[in-house]
Amino acid sequence: MKNRVRFFFLFLGLLGALAVHAQINELPRSTPEAEGVPSKAVTALFDSLMALPKTDIHSVVVLRHGKVIGEIYPAPFAPEYRHTMYSCSKTFVGAAVGLAIADNRLRLTDRVGTFFPELLPDSVSANLADMTVRDLLTMTSGITPDWNMRNLTSDWIRTFLAKPVKTPGKKFEYDSISTYMLSAIVQKVTGMTVLDYLKQKLFTPMHITDVAWEISPEGINTGGWGLHIQSESLAKFGLLLLNRGVWEGKQLLPASWVEQMMTRQIGDYGYQMWLCEYPGAVRADGALGQYILIVPDKDMVVVITECTLIDGRRQRQMCIRDRDMVVVITECTLIDGRRQRRLVWNRLLPEVGDQVLAPGKDYKRLQKKQRSYQLPLVQGKAASSLSQKYAGKRILLGENKYGWQSIELQFKQQEVVMTVVEKDGKTYSLPFGYKQWSKAAIDGYPPYSVAAKGRFKGIEGPFQVAGSYAWASPDALQLKVHYVNWISALGLTLCFEDNKVLLTVTENYSSGEGVTFEGTLAH
Repeated sequence: MKNRVRFFFLFLGLLGALAVHAQINELPRSTPEAEGVPSKAVTALFDSLMALPKTDIHSVVVLRHGKVIGEIYPAPFAPEYRHTMYSCSKTFVGAAVGLAIADNRLRLTDRVGTFFPELLPDSVSANLADMTVRDLLTMTSGITPDWNMRNLTSDWIRTFLAKPVKTPGKKFEYDSISTYMLSAIVQKVTGMTVLDYLKQKLFTPMHITDVAWEISPEGINTGGWGLHIQSESLAKFGLLLLNRGVWEGKQLLPASWVEQMMTRQIGDYGYQMWLCEYPGAVRADGALGQYILIVPDKDMVVVITECTLIDGRRQRQMCIRDRDMVVVITECTLIDGRRQRRLVWNRLLPEVGDQVLAPGKDYKRLQKKQRSYQLPLVQGKAASSLSQKYAGKRILLGENKYGWQSIELQFKQQEVVMTVVEKDGKTYSLPFGYKQWSKAAIDGYPPYSVAAKGRFKGIEGPFQVAGSYAWASPDALQLKVHYVNWISALGLTLCFEDNKVLLTVTENYSSGEGVTFEGTLAH
């Protein structure tokens, strides 16, 4: 009987796990040729994206006619990992605003100040009084963006409302706090966070289950950033917008609202979405290269997630030319994504047609390449004679922004394990494989976000990491670690000289040369 009970609960646990992760393979799959796209064009897009300098591609998903026709998750990334979406999050907030309007909880013309009377300054200017929900949606609040505000105070709403206000509705000034204010308004009128509201209205009906959102010190989803979601779920959301709010025959998001989101409102901006260089295409766009590209005339969606430090237009233009498509790209880039987008526009879209094609060798080649892509492994020797001298020795580190107090190295066959002790006493181990990625789950906070530790909630560990190592020379050990369910990656070079160790750290999200700090062997 005990065994039966044990089996029952184990079965329930497995069902729970499947409920979270089954979504990664829920969209229908098809061959490119069956949907009018040559496999060689999809391969050319993938190859071109992977070849971009200073770019780590984390995922690319290409859909036509609602079906996935190509997808890559270069190792060590995988479809089950969530990805931080930065400003792509804004488009989801735009959808939440539309839902609240449809529920008669909100109007575009509502004055922002009326939602937070207790947080208004003692003297309310005429311009502040005139600021509307629409002004926040179009980034025309009249408030000069203060990108450091969120780091200096816990009272984001009060601080925002206290700033000088120019005439609202006139000048576009991109500002993530404007989207945060929309998130706060949705929470105010619905009694739910944006995430919970979207779960009820969109995510649950679409079976988007593995999703999280950072929470501000005020207990509000950060809105303008902070959404963490899987690439296939991004593709689902792209399809929802492509189909004017319809999902599996049900109108989840009003078609009229989707049209407004995707229509030019000011400059190249709609409601929390961007208009693309390619005619009729629109996109959700996040820092470091996160995209949902929607191409209605090709019936296509392309999703890209990455970490890149180059202009991203090239990626987009390699994809599209006029075929009702959705393309999802996840990456890490610091700059405008024209280079990436250009790859979508120029490499993929011109080849898209309306005739079913015969699959052949090109499709077999695509299948093989999709399985073989991986990010560069560290190159060098597997071992050094210095290994034994420093194995198990505690290396005390100088002051550094990562909060590392000390490290300790263990050398195994084809693997190095680095144990990190942080200033707060937290300890975790990072594994590094030779000519392969070694993976682990750790409690250590991703380095890009270590400064936000303790101030934001909603995203908790464990965090998934993957590492690679090699000896560049007998006295220089090189390590690379990717935080694969985040975005960050660090390159570490340790140079050994008697009792002194020089540690140089480079970041995939920074164009700097890296920082070097000194370590000493503990006695």
